[in-house]
Amino acid sequence: MIVTALTGMFDLQQPVVLAPMGGVAGGSLAAAVSNAGGLGLVGGGYGDPEWLRTELSHVCAQTRRPWGAGLITWAIRPDVLALILEYRPHAVMLSFGDPQPHVAAIKAAGAKLICQVQDIDAARRARDAGADLIVAQGTEAGGHGAARATLPLVPAIVDAVAPLPVLAAGGIADGRGLAAALMLGAHGAVIGTRFYAATESLANAQAKACLVAADGAQTARTRVFDIVRGYDWPAPYTGRALNNAFTARWDGHEAALQAALAAEQPRYRRATEDGDYDTAVVWAGEAVDLIDDVDTAAAIVARLGGDAAHCLRAGSACLR
Repeated sequence: MIVTALTGMFDLQQPVVLAPMGGVAGGSLAAAVSNAGGLGLVGGGYGDPEWLRTELSHVCAQTRRPWGAGLITWAIRPDVLALILEYRPHAVMLSFGDPQPHVAAIKAAGAKLICQVQDIDAARRARDAGADLIVAQGTEAGGHGAARATLPLVPAIVDAVAPLPVLAAGGIADGRGLAAALMLGAHGAVIGTRFYAATESLANAQAKACLVAADGAQTARTRVFDIVRGYDWPAPYTGRALNNAFTARWDGHEAALQAALAAEQPRYRRATEDGDYDTAVVWAGEAVDLIDDVDTAAAIVARLGGDAAHCLRAGSACLR
């Protein structure tokens, strides 16, 4: 068993956290990760109250283990945060923005505050705001992120905020990546793309098949999916997704896409409804190479932890 500050904080069997992927990490997936000994986080995204009520009810009904929820910080409405806190999560993860306005409410509800950051200055601000855990997210991550790579970013943030525990995110999809994160000084890993392709994920079956078939070279950071969906993400954040016909047409031509939204937005909505992933987005990290099946969350958590433990033990053979 791997023991870290993360596992101690939430009484986990594995130092694994489900990334709160909006629209993908629903209550059943979060519960399955928690039941398997990790920390499941419901992906609150932009804060749809009806969706949240449904998925938070699912996680509460399906697990008695610690669980949490995540939100996009710049999009938080106070009523949505209050709704999440009504369900008594053990943790709330805030990503992409200043957590300070929301800290008091989260702490008053008895939840641990997890702050995901993409650079050292943001890590220090999150520490000073009262974060209990910092997630150092590298650009290899699927979905939204920034420019720094995971390998150098994680130890730099570990040093910058010590002794506050840090988790690693971005490009981690197997036990080798988890073990590497621990060797960089992290206390666990936040994992998204591998769980996107979990049985309990809310993602479309065809989207999961796209992940299984893809490799990391087919991913790229882009703004075009945010533009067509009408989300005004602040700098420096872009989204890493699988390249498709839509990115081939519009990436690098964002002004033209803005001018064509009247025609492109209805087309994009139809593609999403139809599961047409030549147009619709599949968020994916560079570690998609390591995903070769759709499996249960329990199997994924067990394999991550077991393989990481094996790597850590095997590493000692290098010592003389």
